[in-house]
This record gives sequence, C-alpha cells and structure tokens, in this order.
Amino acid sequence: MAVFGLGGNKEHDDGGEGKGVQFDPLQTARLLPWLVLLLVALGLWCLVTGALGMRDDNRQHNLEFARDDAVVVVRRSLNEQRQKLGTQMASHAFVAAIAAGDRAAAIAAVRRDWDEAKRVELWPADLDALYTALPRSGFGMLAVSEEAIATGKPAVRIVQSGGEHRLALAAPVKAAAAQLVYVELPLTRLASGVESPALPGGTYMALRQGQRSVIERGDKALGVAAEALGIRIPDSELRVAAAIPDDTPTPFGLGGLAALALGVVLLLVAGGLWFVLRPRLLALAGVGEVEAGPTLLDLQQALPTQDVPKVQVREHDAPKKDARVPVVIDHRIFRAYDIRGVIGMSLDAGVAELIGQSIGSVMAEQGLDSIVVGRDGRLSGPDLAEGLIKGLRKAGRNVIDIGMVPTPVVYFGCYHLRTGCGVAITGSHNPPDYNGFKIVVGGETLAGDAIKELHARIAEDRLLDADVPGTLDERDIGEDYVQRIAGDIQIGQRLKVVVDAGNGVAGVLGPRVLEAIGADVTPLFCDIDGNFPNHHPDPSEPHNLEALVQMVQRLDADLGIAFDGDGDRLGVVTKAGKNIYPDRLLMLFAADVLERNPGAMIVYDVKCTGRLPVHILRHGGSPLMWKTGHSLIKGKMREVDAALAGEMSGHFFFAERWFGFDDGIYAAARLLEILDTSGELPEAVFDALPDGISTPEIKVEMPDDVDPHEFVERFRLTATFESARLTTIDGVRVDWPDGWGLVRASNTTPVLVMRFDAESSNTMARIQQAFREHLLRLEPELRLPF
Repeated sequence: MAVFGLGGNKEHDDGGEGKGVQFDPLQTARLLPWLVLLLVALGLWCLVTGALGMRDDNRQHNLEFARDDAVVVVRRSLNEQRQKLGTQMASHAFVAAIAAGDRAAAIAAVRRDWDEAKRVELWPADLDALYTALPRSGFGMLAVSEEAIATGKPAVRIVQSGGEHRLALAAPVKAAAAQLVYVELPLTRLASGVESPALPGGTYMALRQGQRSVIERGDKALGVAAEALGIRIPDSELRVAAAIPDDTPTPFGLGGLAALALGVVLLLVAGGLWFVLRPRLLALAGVGEVEAGPTLLDLQQALPTQDVPKVQVREHDAPKKDARVPVVIDHRIFRAYDIRGVIGMSLDAGVAELIGQSIGSVMAEQGLDSIVVGRDGRLSGPDLAEGLIKGLRKAGRNVIDIGMVPTPVVYFGCYHLRTGCGVAITGSHNPPDYNGFKIVVGGETLAGDAIKELHARIAEDRLLDADVPGTLDERDIGEDYVQRIAGDIQIGQRLKVVVDAGNGVAGVLGPRVLEAIGADVTPLFCDIDGNFPNHHPDPSEPHNLEALVQMVQRLDADLGIAFDGDGDRLGVVTKAGKNIYPDRLLMLFAADVLERNPGAMIVYDVKCTGRLPVHILRHGGSPLMWKTGHSLIKGKMREVDAALAGEMSGHFFFAERWFGFDDGIYAAARLLEILDTSGELPEAVFDALPDGISTPEIKVEMPDDVDPHEFVERFRLTATFESARLTTIDGVRVDWPDGWGLVRASNTTPVLVMRFDAESSNTMARIQQAFREHLLRLEPELRLPF
C-alpha cells in the first residue's frame, strides 16, 4: 500500500512476510491536482468574500456615522422646541393670562412669535375630554399628555393630526397644576435631521416611534431588520433605526482583511504545490505527465428511490336519516356571545341536534366543510356532543371530534387542524346542571345577531338537509397543544406552583402544560368531575380560592393558579393569600407585550380599573375600553388589530405569539415566563403594579319580575352623578378623578354585575353610596352588599 513519507524510497520490514510500504511519487502526483484545486477554490473564496466583507464593514461604518449625525440633529431640534415652549410659557403674557383664567389669551401667548405652531391647546390636567372622545381624539395626543403629567416636565411625541404626522409637545402649567399646554408642530426640522446625512448606497435609515416608521430613507425592504443598529434619541420615545444588507459570510467568521490575507496565503501554497512540488514528483517518477483523475461524472452515484406509502382514509358510517322530531326551543338560551341553558329544561340532545344543523347550514353558505367539536367535563356533555355531531353531519359537515378538552383546545384545534370552525360544548363557570355551546365559524366567534340567526334558522325551518351526510373522525390533539406552548415558552427557575382546576376539564392539560414549560406543579382538585364536589369552578369568586390559598401557604409555593370549568379563564393568588385581580394581571401582560410591540393596541373591558389605561399609555401602548364578553372582545381585537386583550372575569387574549383566543392555560404559562425573567419574587413583581382599593365582581340577584337589562337601561336614563364622566357602551360606568363604579346586566345569568374602584376607603364609601341611592330608588327590593 502506498503511503506518504518525508524522505525518499524506503522499505520497512513488516515483521514476517517480507512486504514493505513504499512511497509512490506517481500516485502522489495524481492526487495533487485535487488538493491544488481545493486550495485555489478556497483562496478565491477568501479573496472575494474578504473584499465584499471589507466593503460591508466600510458601508456599516459610514451608515453608523450617518445615524449618529441624525440622532444629534434630531435631539438638538427636540431640545430647541422644548426650550421654545418653556420660553412661551414663562412669558409675562402667558403667566398673566393663566392668573386671570383667560384661556384664549393664554393660547395666544403661546402662539406669539411661534409661526411653526400648527395647533395650540390648553386643557384641564384630568384629560377627561380626551378620554371621552377616544378614539377620535387620538391615542398619541393622550399619551404625550399623560407623560407630561406623570413626569412634570415637557414631553414630546409624534402624532397623527390633520392627515399628517406632526411633532406634539405637552407641558404642565406650573402656576396652575390642573392645566396642561399642548402644541403641534410640523416635522420639517426632524425630517431635515434624518434626510441631511449622506447615506451609503443600498442601506436604510428611519426615524421611528413604536412600530411605525415616520421618516424613511433608502431601501425600505431592509426595514424589518433595522432595529439591530437602532439608537434611541435621549429623553424621547423616538429612535433612529438603520440597516445594511446581510453581511457577506466569510470563511471561519474572519473579518474582511483577515479573509483577504488567508486567500493570498492559500493561493501561494497552491502555486507552490503545482509549480514546485508537482514537477519534482513527476521527475522522481520518471514520467512527463500524469493520468487524469476521475471526473465528477465518474464519482456520481444514482440516488436510491423510495416508495411513498399510500395513506388510507377510513370512511365512517353515515348516520341514518330520520324524521325530524319537533322540539320547542327556548329563545332565551341564545345569549349575547354563546348559547347556554339548563339540562332537561331548555337544553337536551334534541336541541343540540338542531343547533348543530343550524351551525352546519351557516357553514355551508360560507363554503366551509369541516368543524372541530370538543366538550368539557360536565355529565351532560356526551349526550349533547352526540346530538350536536348528528346535526352537523345532517348538514353535510365533516366533524372532527377531539373529545373531552378545555375550550381553548377547541379553539386551538380550529387552527391546528385548519378547519376555521369549532364548537366547544361547555357550561363554563355555571352550575353543574347548565351547559352550552361556544361557536367559531370561519375563524370568528359568533356573537349577538349571529347567535340569534342560529335560532331564527331553527324557528323558520331554514336548515340544510344534505344529500350526503358528513363524515366523523376522532382525534386527540392534547399533546399537540402542550408541545406547541412548551416549544415557545420555557422558564429557567423551577417555580413552585399549585394548580386548582376546581374539578373542571382543565385539570389534566393545565398541569401538563405548566410542567412542560419547567414549573414544579402540585395539582389541587384536578380530577375531572362534572358534579364539582369541592367548590364551584369560578376563580372570579374569592371564596372559591380559599382552598388554593391554604395549599400555597402549606407547601410554601411561589404561586397559586386557578382555572374555571372550561379552562378559558385564569385566577392567581400569592403566597401571602392576596388575590391578584385580572385587570392587574393585564397590566403585567401589557407591559411585557409592549416591550416587543411598542404602540400596540390593548383592549380591556368596562369592568377593569381606571389605572389600567394609564399604565398602558405609560408603557407606550394604545388602550381601548370595550364591552364585556369573550366573543365581543375577540371581534374588537380583530377590528383594531390588537396585540392583547383582557377582561376582569379572567379571560386573556394573546394575539402576540398566540392565536388571539381566550386561553387561561396559555395565559398562566405567559405569567410564569414573565415572573421567571423578572428575577424577582412574585410578590415583588405584583406589588410594583399600580394599586388602589377595589372590589371583586359583585353579583346582585334581581327580583323575579325584573329584567336586568331593562333595569340597567332605566338606571342609565334616570341616574345623575355630579362631576363624573359616564360611559354606556356596556351598562353604566361612572368615572370620577379618584375612582369609579359600574353596573351592568350579565349576559350569562339573570343578575346585575357591579364593581367599584377608588383611591381610598372614604372615596370607595362615597361612590358606593351614590350608586346605592340610585339603585334602591329604582328597585327598593334589591339586596345590595354595600
């Protein structure tokens, strides 16, 4: 066998056979072209990529110079405008006008000798007029005003006004603490600061605020990656972002100059091997040329082929067509955002069949073929599922039955199985004899008129009876759901968590998800039992959390997590026994989402604290209050493209990194992720959130002959509250500067829902007394707990 040696021809005794190993110069010469070719290719690669790398380095260097120049100019311009506003507000004319209470004269004093000012306003510092006019008044205008009030000094922000971007300044009036000056200026100076520096070819630079690029230059396709070279402009929320095309990859991660040097060395070595070593090897072998080595074609091998197994689809037996049995349906089970009734009274398998056929008829009109069906752990679930599926198949829809799962897993199945349609059979947090249906068609949760239309189809016999019944398939997607969440969320510290599912359907998957992301989970009442023997599965009621608090304290756990009956709502308690209300959890979720999505819209319901929108604004977000109800909130989220939403009931909707539906289990995982990354104890994280005195949801039963919705409408028409702002998008919410109160009619049970929030105990008593007087004046028999 031929080997390479350092000297001439030598034979080595192998110890027995007399055979030797000999250096073969001819064989070496034959292999040498391959080595030379490899070295030349590597050398050329290093030279080319090194030259391109040096170009990239130089381009990035010049871009960073341009970016830094833009930051300096924009910062100087902002400071000049702040100083100008301060000068105008310090003028004798302005101070005198404020002292005299002359608003028009004060505005004129600010405008004087300030030709650039497009708009000047003087507002009360409570900003009630701006909040009332939302969203027309503009979230940007409100955000800069809140920042000025919070910091006590001039604030700047770019806003959309008059159909264009403008620079907004706001500053509190020192001589009158209850007033605020607001000014809008054109972006001319800021634009000049961004557009004047020389920009290298093929690069990108922009002035940004939140997620929006206000002024852009260069190749806009590079904007996605521009934050990597972005720099924040001090004392503002503005940034100058910049980007260059992806760097040319160099060998071994070397810099441009080092790659050039390596390329030269490799080419010199290749030349030495070819022009010096090769002739010597040929001479040593006594030949003038070397036989050509194998070509690429010689070295190619045919790729093996594989047979692809055919997938056989199992056909299910079609249901037999039978004569329709007339069923009297109570129209009252068709609620504002789902269908819900009492088993044996307003809901049974026959009603479920008609509802299924009605849903299938709606799907057929939209060209939708397949639907996911799941149910919670209530004892009536299997019968209702059988009836619902029968009706869906009668309408020709193909059903995927995923069995007993939390409601969020049904929603997940709509995406995961790509049906866009699903029905969760659930009574949610209602008593054991209740059950109902939460319905998704075409990716939208049915609510309001769409729910009523299902009843109308049944009442008017407008139900599709397909010639060919739909198919039925059974799937288990529980593990897919667990892995989808665990693949996105993992926590570093092993937080010790007690999970109380209240014997609801989240008792299996809830602990599995939290264990999969790295938590140490102790289950409490996680055996699924439709009788709910330990306590009612409603975490919004404080007494339902007492056993969880005791277990957290007994085990010295970090946190207690509670789910409702179908797993779409979340409750949280601390080691100290404190109930962290969902509106405060939403503060935590909002701050986390806004770190990655500045300026994002956050939707919350009318029952949330007044400190929530201020918290969202101060973290650079856009708050929007809306009606209570999971389907109504989801509809609003889609309308305004919100990144996050939440309700005081404990529903949380993440559109960032998730699918936008309410999911108590996923929300618990996101909460543990936030607590893990904070590096602090959970109590410290929660204590840092704005807080006051607030009540949980107060549910007041109405007399039998009084309709809650009619009562709230009478309350709206007759009640008067001094120095307060009324919001009537859902019930009546009354806001004072130091607190608020709410009364609304529940859409799921025949009760009034109330909540109160205040800065102090005295304020709380005052607000509750004002409500008590108006409520009892309308209905003296009400039993109010305050």
